[in-house]
Amino acid sequence: MADLTCDENCTSGNFSEDPHENVFILPWWQQTLWSLVFGGMVLVAMGGNMIVIWIVLAHKKMRTVTNYFLVNLSLADTMVSTLNVIFNFIYMLNSDWPFGRAFCKISNFIAIVSVSASVFTLMAISIDRYMAIMHPLRPRMSRKITLIITVCIWVAGSFLSLPNLVYSTTITETFRNGDHRIICFMVWPDGYSNDSYTEYIYNVNILVLTYILPISSMTFTYFRVGRELWGSKTIGECTEKQLETIKSKRKVVKMMIVVVFIFTVCWLPYHIYFLLAHHHPQIISTNYVQHIYLSIYWLAMSNSMYNPIIYCWMNSRFRRGFKKVFMMSFCCGQTETIGLYDQRHHTGGRHSYSDPYTDTKVTFNGSVKVTRKSLNGSRSSGTSSKFVDMEILSSV
Repeated sequence: MADLTCDENCTSGNFSEDPHENVFILPWWQQTLWSLVFGGMVLVAMGGNMIVIWIVLAHKKMRTVTNYFLVNLSLADTMVSTLNVIFNFIYMLNSDWPFGRAFCKISNFIAIVSVSASVFTLMAISIDRYMAIMHPLRPRMSRKITLIITVCIWVAGSFLSLPNLVYSTTITETFRNGDHRIICFMVWPDGYSNDSYTEYIYNVNILVLTYILPISSMTFTYFRVGRELWGSKTIGECTEKQLETIKSKRKVVKMMIVVVFIFTVCWLPYHIYFLLAHHHPQIISTNYVQHIYLSIYWLAMSNSMYNPIIYCWMNSRFRRGFKKVFMMSFCCGQTETIGLYDQRHHTGGRHSYSDPYTDTKVTFNGSVKVTRKSLNGSRSSGTSSKFVDMEILSSV
């Protein structure tokens, strides 16, 4: 299907502030500055998330439930950086879409799929951490269950983004001076984008399903987990292994709380903007709105580059993995490798995966429950113990 054509008689669709010329072209120096800002963000996001994926998949002991979910999160962030941000930024510089109608649909589809996959993955991690800490004796997620949940996450995201695939299109707008631009936007059954009540309802649903409900759920789970790990006071003496287990769990939870907090801050202005644009459409014609939207869009998309930085900062295993990649990249002749695990985790073969205090639970009422401890310090043989301790050692 050929692009629809919009001439001087259809500027009522609010496509242009001035029908005589294209006022959306930014000066070259502003384009250069924005290109540097977005280019740096895309490079960091792509590089960081690809390294995270490599660290988990290339090291067997890093393949845990939480880390598999982190791989899924990194995959979603890489998708949005490569298949959405780059092309949308080029479009926003001059409000001209040169990539065709088909990719207009694909780009808009990926935008919702990726953010849905990200936030649903964060929810899955919070639930997994909640179950591991609040109910340590219950069986942990298997790889099969983790894979099923991951597939469900992408199916749910695709379903939410389906309207973008169906209703996205391109329109060519011609100015009186002969200039023209191609607009990639959505035409809903009841009207154009920003004028459609259907789009407003859709945006509200996206806000609720991919922001308000997930953030509320994660706030509740991490509050309960935090109260369990930090709000309890132990009675009697705790062994060194008990304290180390509690400390390890706290590290994992702190890292994920930071990830969720950054996600919340980055995406809040983006959701507010679209709600305001519907109730006050005049703001899309105000001065500097192009710069304002670029700033809001950059903040939302920059969330994809923060997660690898957080992992490197707060997780010693990922930090060693990043160091290894950098040494391999900048020191080609370097043959030594950097292990992802401390020496203490290698002594004695497999013993670190099953110590007698793996299932130690600190309760809020001020007591310490050692739910499984064999006599004379011997190793316990339960599978739940193995999975809990493996998760801790591989994730902090």
